[in-house]
Amino acid sequence: MTVDQTHFVNGNPLQGPFAEHLQQAVFGLGCFWGAERRFWQADGVFSTAAGYAGGVDENPSYKQVCGGGTGHAEVVLVIFDTKKTSYESLLNIFWESHNPTQGMRQGNDVGSQYRSVVYTSDDHQADAARRSVAAYQSELSAAGLGKITTEVEPLSTFYYAEDYHQQYLAKNPGGYCGLGGTGVSCA
Repeated sequence: MTVDQTHFVNGNPLQGPFAEHLQQAVFGLGCFWGAERRFWQADGVFSTAAGYAGGVDENPSYKQVCGGGTGHAEVVLVIFDTKKTSYESLLNIFWESHNPTQGMRQGNDVGSQYRSVVYTSDDHQADAARRSVAAYQSELSAAGLGKITTEVEPLSTFYYAEDYHQQYLAKNPGGYCGLGGTGVSCA
């Protein structure tokens, strides 16, 4: 997949290698356009990219992923500065930015590619993600909401989405964003 070398919003590289103090996180919370915007606006985030993960096909296209046969989810790669933010802070953004109880959908976007997922890069991320599931489930239950359906899995491969998807809502300010949270805070 051919992708621009620099982030449309902040001018930082979209692809590594990245400096040692920069780490990656991968989240799926529905359509990647709005999800990517939520993360590029966060303090301590160096770069973001829209992409696909969690499926079986190599280098899938948007059309293939939307067809449902690849098993991939629309995800956001978040490159963050560990001197300025933490993985746990990114998890808070993840939980508060979507409804993790909806299964294979987010709002009007329906299909397995819109499922809620956290793909982890190491044991620290896996442990933090699982702890956050339990903590946020407690908050959601107290608010009368259902069970979290979010998958927490190790990241196998991240595939960049087509260039026109990268930082889409900055390039198309009036573009569609169906992302919405539950209104429940993640402490």
